[in-house]
Amino acid sequence: MISDRKKAIFELSSEIGNEATAKRLNLTESTIRRANRAVREHYRSIGQPILRPVVDGPKILSFDIETSPIKTWVWRFGQQYLGPNMMIDDWFVISWAAKWLMSAETFSDCNTPAEMLAKDDKRVMESMWKLLDEADIVIAHNGIKFDVRKVNARFIQNGINMPPSSYQVVDTLKEARRHFGFSSNTQDFLTKMLKLPLKIKTDFDLWARCMAGDQEALFEMERYNQGDVNGLEEIYLKILPWMKSHPNVGLYYHDGSDVSRCPKCGNVHLDWKGEYRTPAGKYNEFRCGSCKTIGRSRHSNMTIEERKVLTVSTAR
Repeated sequence: MISDRKKAIFELSSEIGNEATAKRLNLTESTIRRANRAVREHYRSIGQPILRPVVDGPKILSFDIETSPIKTWVWRFGQQYLGPNMMIDDWFVISWAAKWLMSAETFSDCNTPAEMLAKDDKRVMESMWKLLDEADIVIAHNGIKFDVRKVNARFIQNGINMPPSSYQVVDTLKEARRHFGFSSNTQDFLTKMLKLPLKIKTDFDLWARCMAGDQEALFEMERYNQGDVNGLEEIYLKILPWMKSHPNVGLYYHDGSDVSRCPKCGNVHLDWKGEYRTPAGKYNEFRCGSCKTIGRSRHSNMTIEERKVLTVSTAR
């Protein structure tokens, strides 16, 4: 059962947004989000929608992978060129963790000791493929250059020649670099700067023990991986309002409603006020009542007569 307090938090945040709810109830936004997740999971489990069907909208998956180091011959310590002919063993995926956005459950998979010693990640990659195949949008930190390319490489190396169904990628590292001037954009640093739950501490010894097939180390690696993906969701939600090129989630709703939705979170509570101006037109502007995104109408609010007399600068 879900407590009346959590239901009240969920209903209030759906109306005025997480930030305003946190201020009104003197709670942290993380507490608000946890309460919202619990309520959504409860209603999903009993097949009862609340406010809007919880099964509608995009399937947004946060995910993170942990890979093994490359084993190679070296002449000395320090920075140097290492060619492919100096490699003893190539890298492979040790574990992955993932969660559906705002869901209470975190999924993960990790190699067994025998699979580690055999450097066999096929089973783990097959389970990763199934989740990515379901996703409409995936969130990853450095996902475009690292996670997505790495899993694709291991898919095809393991004989999984059919790519997952198409999905769009939101890279929180890329978005942090684009919109902010933090001294560092690592997930660990962003977590500290944004005052979010800190990552689990670890060091290279954990990887070394995993490579030796230590079962306790593999359990620890899986927990570390899960912690990373939970922290990733917190960063994503924190910087979401600032993103300019986020996929339009309104395209994934199938309820037949003609109501306007926030293009980033799908919320229908939009506060329309002010105007957004481009060199060629004016549009109605809104602020989302949930994620606080600023957006605009798709069509200009200018009359035909106003558009006729509008001038623009030449390109050169």
